[in-house]
Amino acid sequence: MEFTSSTPAKQQSSGERIQNFLSYARSIFFTDLLIYLYTAVCGTFSLCGSFFDAHGRWQHGCARVWSWLILKTSRIDLRVEGLENIEPGKTVIFCSNHPSAMDIPILFVSLPVQFRFLAKRGLFHVPFLGWHLRRSGHIPVDRGRPREALKGFDQAARRIKEGRPVVVFPEGSRSRTNEMLPFKSGTFYLAVLSGVPVVPITIVGSREVLKPDSYHIRRGQVRVIIHKAIPTAGLTVNDVVDLSRRVREQIVSGLPATPSRPGVHTERNIRP
Repeated sequence: MEFTSSTPAKQQSSGERIQNFLSYARSIFFTDLLIYLYTAVCGTFSLCGSFFDAHGRWQHGCARVWSWLILKTSRIDLRVEGLENIEPGKTVIFCSNHPSAMDIPILFVSLPVQFRFLAKRGLFHVPFLGWHLRRSGHIPVDRGRPREALKGFDQAARRIKEGRPVVVFPEGSRSRTNEMLPFKSGTFYLAVLSGVPVVPITIVGSREVLKPDSYHIRRGQVRVIIHKAIPTAGLTVNDVVDLSRRVREQIVSGLPATPSRPGVHTERNIRP
């Protein structure tokens, strides 16, 4: 566990070091403990309700409450842009960058539609969280075993055919740097074979709130940019690479400019 600041230690004033330590202590002894409690309580309600709701509305509602509690307790100011790019009742595949573990509750709160995640199989073994994921119809993917991963994509295809949007992190896992990882092709094969549009999503600021492999949750602002859908009707498997490139370009267009990503930043009016 770490409690470093984005400012190098040698440049920090004593006040900044104290503030950083207090932030770390609040996270470990207050925020993190409450998140475990929220997970246990909401997971239990979700599990119980799943026996009476075969469509997943109750479970999705529990997940949104769980996520809202996490964001409020963590003092995250969430701003969402592009909600007009989501058509109610339309089946799509949402593709998002994945800089932080906080992205999951962020997306539950940001997206005003029911959806299912393609999630790492290991999450399904976490008490309460895993029970909720399984009973809610979220889809496990074992990326380390290609044959098992194909089964996960088959499940996703069935969900899509049932009219259920799916959320995918095409990087496959969280990036440990400020750069996105290469995209896995399976997501885009799924989109082409299903013939449904892909909606790129850019998450900005979640890494600063919760860095990878850290338990230190910091107060901060997170922006979610929902881009216009990219249609896949008429595409074939030969178009998968180009589709992946187009989705990646849209996601990157919402990220702040860096020395390795010059000129991609555009100013936006973020609406809560």
